[in-house]
Amino acid sequence: MAEEELELVFVEDLQLTEVMRIRVQTLQQKGQKRQDGERLLLPYEAVYRLDFSNQELAFLRWRVGVKGPGRLSVTGISQLWTPDLTNLMTRQLLEPTGQFWRSAGDPDDSPLKCLEADIQEFGERIAELAKVRKVMYFLFAFKEGAEKANVNCSVIFKPLSG
Repeated sequence: MAEEELELVFVEDLQLTEVMRIRVQTLQQKGQKRQDGERLLLPYEAVYRLDFSNQELAFLRWRVGVKGPGRLSVTGISQLWTPDLTNLMTRQLLEPTGQFWRSAGDPDDSPLKCLEADIQEFGERIAELAKVRKVMYFLFAFKEGAEKANVNCSVIFKPLSG
């Protein structure tokens, strides 16, 4: 990686993932429905975060690895969200999402497929939002054979200031 690049690795937020799983369990146990517009965590999803040590960034590219076939879907959450205080609402989810996949039958060393325009726009949105926050949350969905242990994901930026 060149010296003028900054790679930020997505890190699973185990505590927030657990809070969201407990919310689903609580609703199920009490036989209650979700709040109108609420986004519940699905069994194959987890909460990840990016911490911005530098908030003046220009998006360069994604670095995503998936071993074997599978799909990783990355959805940004638009505001500083605290699930211990508020439920996640669908209106807080950013468009577009980042979709990365390898089809069954593709060689393991083949490049991942993605929707180039979407991941470019998404990366630029992350850089924009970094200007006003130190941390940003994301929903990662592991589908079609992708497993948490076999996926790594980071975003590479160019720092605009020291």
